Amino acid sequence: MIKTDILIIGAGPTGLFTVFEAGLLKLNCHLIDALPQPGGQCSEIYPKKPIYDIPGFPEILAGDLTKNLLEQGKQFKPGFTLGERAETIEKLEDGSFIVTTNKGTKHHAPVVAIAGGLGSFEPRKPLIQNINNFEDKGVDYFIKDPEVYRNKKVVISGGGDSALDWSIFLADVASEVTLIHRRNEFRGALDSVEKVRELRALGKIKLITPAEVTALYGTDGLESVTVTKEDEIIELEADHFIPLFGLSPKLGPIGNWGLEIEKNAIKVDNSRNYETNIPGIFAIGDVNTYPEKLKLILCGFHEATLMCQAAYRIINPGKKYVLKYTTVSGVDGFDGTRKEAPKAVVQSIQ
Repeated sequence: MIKTDILIIGAGPTGLFTVFEAGLLKLNCHLIDALPQPGGQCSEIYPKKPIYDIPGFPEILAGDLTKNLLEQGKQFKPGFTLGERAETIEKLEDGSFIVTTNKGTKHHAPVVAIAGGLGSFEPRKPLIQNINNFEDKGVDYFIKDPEVYRNKKVVISGGGDSALDWSIFLADVASEVTLIHRRNEFRGALDSVEKVRELRALGKIKLITPAEVTALYGTDGLESVTVTKEDEIIELEADHFIPLFGLSPKLGPIGNWGLEIEKNAIKVDNSRNYETNIPGIFAIGDVNTYPEKLKLILCGFHEATLMCQAAYRIINPGKKYVLKYTTVSGVDGFDGTRKEAPKAVVQSIQ
């Protein structure tokens, strides 16, 4: 049983920033996410997409925002359950909750914050008749450990950043990398496209466009794939097939938790710091809805900040919290280290 103060479901930007705001209140956080790494869409779908509305950053790449948020929160030592989906919730007599994942991992917390973005993400699967037979036997929708592909023949399908980035990375890991895309043009970052073409010229990546993988073959595991390129049929030996076609957002099992749902979003009371109809369960970020809701990352940060204040009152009933600006008080990490506010700033405030 994993115990924490605030159990955060969703490790996207809003969930990650919650760690920092909770840490300022001396509250521990643990995050659950169905993806194999933190960052949500920012990491999985568009890591190189520029974001322009983060305060203090005229422009920041989505992947860099994730790295910064992880760095900002690591002093408060959050826990992570990654690659698992929050499946069921049970409310105990004392008002606390037990959340169990699809793999049976149990988490206990007095406060649950749902920060799942647009919901849990499931891979968009290509329409190949027998693809389910090869899942975990050569077909992978996520890359959790690149070493699995060491000295293997890998076929990747897709035209976005994930397909490009992993093709580039695995070029130095796998014995053979083939990238297949149904168009000649790619949706990913220009520098990644150029890098793939450079590696193709060096013979480190095979590039087949416009084409699609249309069939999979093997006995106990994947052995080969069929690629259809216009009127041409190409047979390729393959140990692994990795279709990277993006993720499909779904509210998932959370939709069965008794929460009030409106248009596939969780309805919250913004006058009660984004609490749902179940006391002790909050929803913050894109997953929630209320009058005049804006689906912006910076709005999720604001909602996370206020939610943590409400969580503090639940966890510390009767105890008053006095807000202190970090420019004056500094930041105390859970490891005992302290970052002091700059003296010049303190003096100007005094």
